[in-house]
Amino acid sequence: MVLKVFFPSCCATAESGLLIGRWIPEQNSAVVLAVVHFPFIPGQVKQYLSEVQRVTQIDMCVLGSWSNSKQEKEEVLDKFLEDLSTIFSHEPWIQLSKEGDSKFWSCCIFQKCPSSPKEDEFILVYYDQRKVMLSQLHPTDSLTTFADHKGNDASKLGAVFDTVAKSKVLFMTDRYDDGPIKLTHWQSEGVEASIIVELMKQASVPVCMLLTFLLSLVSSVCKSRVLKFWPLSFIWSKLSTCEQLGHRLEHLQIISSNRKAQNQTQLMRKANIFVSLLIDMTLGILLMSWLYRENRIGQLADTLIPVADHIAKELQDLLQWLMGVPAGLKMNRALDQVLGRFFLYHIHLWISYIHLMSPFIEMILWYVGLSACLGLTVALSILSDIIALLTFHIYCFYVYGARLYCLKIYGLSSLWRLFRGKKWNVLRQRVDSCSYDLDQLFIGTLLFTILLFLLPTTALYYLVFTLLRLLVVFVQGLIHLLVDLIDSLPLYSVILRLCRSYRLAASVKFRVLEQKPGKPLRLLMQINPLSYGSVVQTYRLTTYACYPKDSWSSLCKKLFVGELIYPWKHKEEKLD
Repeated sequence: MVLKVFFPSCCATAESGLLIGRWIPEQNSAVVLAVVHFPFIPGQVKQYLSEVQRVTQIDMCVLGSWSNSKQEKEEVLDKFLEDLSTIFSHEPWIQLSKEGDSKFWSCCIFQKCPSSPKEDEFILVYYDQRKVMLSQLHPTDSLTTFADHKGNDASKLGAVFDTVAKSKVLFMTDRYDDGPIKLTHWQSEGVEASIIVELMKQASVPVCMLLTFLLSLVSSVCKSRVLKFWPLSFIWSKLSTCEQLGHRLEHLQIISSNRKAQNQTQLMRKANIFVSLLIDMTLGILLMSWLYRENRIGQLADTLIPVADHIAKELQDLLQWLMGVPAGLKMNRALDQVLGRFFLYHIHLWISYIHLMSPFIEMILWYVGLSACLGLTVALSILSDIIALLTFHIYCFYVYGARLYCLKIYGLSSLWRLFRGKKWNVLRQRVDSCSYDLDQLFIGTLLFTILLFLLPTTALYYLVFTLLRLLVVFVQGLIHLLVDLIDSLPLYSVILRLCRSYRLAASVKFRVLEQKPGKPLRLLMQINPLSYGSVVQTYRLTTYACYPKDSWSSLCKKLFVGELIYPWKHKEEKLD
């Protein structure tokens, strides 16, 4: 029989006593958690273990004895340690002993009814108790173990990590306590504490209560019926700023909630949201301080009007070019003039609107700059909405051109079915055969000819304004990608992986320390951390998609038939 003993490296220098921990019969393994020193009363030890077992829900027991003889081996002590097996009835009884400064330990097992006549083999595995307790094992199916994986658990080492992680109550007792039991574990020299951390914990309670009250008030206002009436509901659903504010409001409600995290995943999610909000607001305040320094708001306002005039002038020149002979193409002059003058009139209205708003632009930008204190993502969302408002005339041109082009494409396809004796069955959603009389065929031929000869003129306008619309969508897409990156990047997990990589464990590796015939094999268990890519993929925060995602084939199909691409729609929830 091969017996595996997981022994904490911090107990290697402990004085003689009892080994307490958990016995895992499925794996034939013993997880040592602490050493109880002499002197002790067996009844008090049993009572203490029952209390710890009630709190941790772990089968805690006395696994055996530990002997650390720095001088010559004492037979009386060994006899006493063997007699303890009759008091603490655990099967099997493990006896570990370390003689002086020897590198090799002796290990033996006592059983009343041996299951095998063969000599037992021991594997002694050292582990860092603090790192194993604080670490979280992720892909347990890829861990390296001693034997083949059997049973319901994907990894046998998951039970070892779970045992140490749930034994925090046991580690709260150190050698300075006045109790009857003295323990050796990773906190034996004194429980780790920080006055600053304790003060922050005490101060965070009223702060969280005040923040929760304010957030509940804001949330009730946002959910009120006032925002459900038009046009407030329309504005709230279309502007990226409102969506981002609602998204951050949900994050604030999560981190200010007084409910304790149920597991490590929820705790990491709260920490990632808190760090993301902190860095987002820090970047926003830095941006705000840069904007209000050296009158950059006034410079931006003075630059905005000339840029808008320049864009309008370029659009007028483009329309004048389309109304002529663009690239040597002969267009339908009547339709070309109508469309050109129609779009020129829209540009004239837009320029008049911009110049009407010019006295108030600096004041608007000054108040908009203050919103950067809410976070860089809010400022970027406002920038995206400003771009959408400044290019609203381009969006209108694109919609007009796309609707005309789509109308002609569907008209030509319908008339093409007429020539083949077909028609579209609306009820059954299919193409059926149909007989047409001579008048219907004559009118259909006239309409088909008119639409076919007018198609190149409409298609040219549609192509030009579609390219302009795609340029605006590309710029807005880059802004929303940056907002999505800040919202979803698990910064706390990445920092934790950088500073304390053992907290995010992917697997373990074993290094052979000593191996000698007749002595137990000694191994050192080390933690392999998760890769940075796996950390981002595992802890990535949920966010929202500003536009529905389309495949390239679907996008090309929409462009060809004239359907609107990325119109203003309700934003959809995206889960990772």
